[in-house]
Amino acid sequence: MKKILLLLLVLFFCSESALQAQRVTKVGTTAAKFLSIPVGSRALALGGAYTAIANDATAIYWNPGGVAQVENQQVFVMHSDWLADINYDYFAMVFNGGAMGNFGLSVTAINYGDMDVTTEDQPEGTGETFGSSSFAFGATFGRRITNTFMIGGSVKYVLEKIWSSSASGVAVDVGTIFDTPFYGIKFGTSISNFGTKMQISGDNLLVRKDIDPFTSGNNEDVNAVLQTDQFELPLNLRIGLARDINFNEQNRLTLSVDAIYPNDNQQHMNVGVEYAAFDEKIFLRGGYRAIFQDESQEEYVFGAGLRQKFAGNLQVSLDYAFQSWALLENVHQYSLIINF
Repeated sequence: MKKILLLLLVLFFCSESALQAQRVTKVGTTAAKFLSIPVGSRALALGGAYTAIANDATAIYWNPGGVAQVENQQVFVMHSDWLADINYDYFAMVFNGGAMGNFGLSVTAINYGDMDVTTEDQPEGTGETFGSSSFAFGATFGRRITNTFMIGGSVKYVLEKIWSSSASGVAVDVGTIFDTPFYGIKFGTSISNFGTKMQISGDNLLVRKDIDPFTSGNNEDVNAVLQTDQFELPLNLRIGLARDINFNEQNRLTLSVDAIYPNDNQQHMNVGVEYAAFDEKIFLRGGYRAIFQDESQEEYVFGAGLRQKFAGNLQVSLDYAFQSWALLENVHQYSLIINF
C-alpha cells in the first residue's frame, strides 16, 4: 500500500509541477460546468473526497462503481441554494438487481432565475426578461466483479438552455472501487463527463445582416444565423483513498483523500473526515477542497447527518453541508436518502 500511496503522490506532484510551469489552466473553457458542482451533503461535507467511499445513490455522480454497494432500493433527493441565487436540485434512484448488479437513474436540474434583457441602446434593460437552465438525465449500472472489486458506468444526456437557444451533448462516466487487503484501505478511480462537444443553437442566433455594407442598392436585410464555437464537457479524473477506523461497535472514523485532474483547471486535492456515533445514527463531517489550486475561492466545508432505521428495510438519512467561499456567498446544501 505504501508503494501505491507513493506512486499517487509522485504522479500528482509531477503533473502539478508541469502545470505550474505552463501557467495555463483553461479555466472557463468548458460547457455544462454545472456537471462539476458537488452532489450530496455527505460528500460535500467530506470536502468532495468521496471517490473511494461512494456507497449510496450519489455514487452515480462520484463513482458509478460504488452503485454496486447500495443495498435494497434507494432514493436520493437534494436541494442546494448555490452561488448567485442559483437553485440546484438532484434526484437519483438505485434499484438492486441482485447478482446481476444494480441500476440507477438520475436527474440534475439547475435554474439560474430570470434575468433582464439588455442591449447597446438600452443597457439598463428593455423591460423583457429571459430564463436559463441546465439539465442532465442519466442511467447507471454497477456490479461487483468480486467481493472486493466493483465497476460501473453511466450514460447521460446533457442539456443547457438560455432564452430560445440551447446546446446538448452525451457523456459517459466510468468508475471502480477496490477494497485493498492493506489496513482496510479502499482505492477508487473514476472518469466523469467524457463525451461530445456542445454548441449552442436556436432562434436567438437568427439575425438580419447586410452581407456587403460597402455596396449600395443590395439587400441590406438578409436572414443570417450566428455560428458559435464548440466546447468540451468538464472532464474529470478522480483518484481516491479512504479508510475506516472502528473504535468499537458504536463509533467509527473515516478518513478520505482525492486527487482530481480536470481538463479546465489545475490539478488539486480534496480531503475529508467523518465521525459516526451511536451505531451509525449521528454523523459529524469536515473537509477542505481544492488544495494546491492557485487562487481557489473554495475553503473549508463541514456538515452533519442523522440516520434512523425503521421496521423492515426502511432507513431514512438526513444530511446537511455548509461550504465557505473566500469572496462569494456561503453555500447550504440539504439532502435526503430513503433506503427501502
